This record gives sequence, C-alpha cells and structure tokens, in this order.
Amino acid sequence: MNIFEIEIFWLTLAPSYYGLMYVLAFLSWYFILWYRKKYSQVQLESLFFYVFLWVLLGGRIWYIAFYNPELLIDFRSEPPFWWALAVHEWGMSFHWGLIGVIFALIYFSKKYRVSLLDVLDTIAPLAALGIFFGRIWNYINKELLGFSYSWPLAVTTQEGSFFPSPLLEAFTEWILLFLILTLVSRKQSFPGHVGSVFLVWYGIFRTLIEFFVRTPDAHIGYYFWFLTQGSILSIPMILMWVFLYLTLRRKHLWT
Repeated sequence: MNIFEIEIFWLTLAPSYYGLMYVLAFLSWYFILWYRKKYSQVQLESLFFYVFLWVLLGGRIWYIAFYNPELLIDFRSEPPFWWALAVHEWGMSFHWGLIGVIFALIYFSKKYRVSLLDVLDTIAPLAALGIFFGRIWNYINKELLGFSYSWPLAVTTQEGSFFPSPLLEAFTEWILLFLILTLVSRKQSFPGHVGSVFLVWYGIFRTLIEFFVRTPDAHIGYYFWFLTQGSILSIPMILMWVFLYLTLRRKHLWT
C-alpha cells in the first residue's frame, strides 16, 4: 500500500506505509539516543547505520530463506527470484532481523571499544518501540490476524472478521515489554540484564500469542499440528535468556 505515487522523468516514486513505519521506528530511537547524549555524534551515526543495514539484511534474507525459499530455488517462480532484494515490499523476519542487529552491535562495540553488554542494555527498550510501529502496520494492512471474531476492533476482510492480534502484539511486545525493561533497568543486577530480559519476555509474549490467538500464514501452516514458525523461532530466545542470565549473573558475582 503506497502513500502516493509520482512520476519524475523516468523514475517512479511510491513510498509505502510499510516503509514509513520503519522510518518512524528508526528515527524514534535515533532521537531518543541523541537526547540522552550517551554516545558521541559520530558513534550515534555509525550505530544508526549499522543497525539499519543489518535489520534490512537479516530480516529480508532470512524471511525469504524461511518463508519463501522457492524464490531461491526456482528462478521461474512468481514473483521472480530478484524480488528477494525488493526490501520495499512486505516481508521481513523479526527473529533474523534481531540476529542482524546483534551482529551490528558486536561490530559497533569492537570498533569503538565500548561494552557490548552496555550497548545491548541500551538498545533493548528501543527495540520494543520499533516492534510497535511494525505491529500497527500489520493491523492497518489487515495481516497476521487471529481467529474468527466480530467484537470491537475486529479486522474485516473478504474472508470474514478476525481477532486483531497485531494490536495485542503491539500492546504486549511494546507497552508491557517496555515497562518491564524500564523496571529492570532501574534495578539492574548485572551488565546484560536488560538485554537478556528482552529476549525472554518477547519470546514468551510471541509464543503465547502465536499459540492461542494468531493463525499462521496460509502458505506456512502449523508444525507438528500446533506450533507456528514464529513460536518455534521464539522458544530459543527463552532458552538463550536462561543461558545468559545464569552466565552473566555468575560472572558478575565472581568479579
């Protein structure tokens, strides 16, 4: 869904609402970090560029690999295989975008010799804000919906009325998650505590919503009759929190 479309000589400009949500998300956390003055201007601009680049690369490449692998196998597929590079189209994987962000933060911390755990603790609450914009777009675009439902805020499509699961995800994965991370940051027990808490609570919220509310994409379906791909990818986040919590807390107690 494009905001507008205009022809300028031989070029067509057609910014989409999907892209607008990414712009709002990145600008929001950029100005929050700028206001806090935690990093120098050079560091902030580098961090912004690295995260932006790796979100696009990680989210897009792995969305194609896991959700539309036929684009990489059949060059005669529809849409064509070069559509995999069309980041302006819908289709991003949060989990692999997150892995891309972690790579970006590792590179940033090594380049500027800052604590990786401190950077993770700083970025984690802002990641929750970025998720919010994405879920609002899912709701506007009538996608990633839940079971049949006809009460207030229901999403009506040609197939019927459905539960607005993107709004529930926006609430849990942003408002609730942000509040949890804020409380943890005020009583932070060890470096990396906030970042690890982000992993476990996002994994819990996503898994519960995918299990009880949201229905999977038609071309993906369920695994083992009851698991969605989103829940399968979220469970390792919970396990990673267990590992990080025990490891980082023990390391902190010994130092």
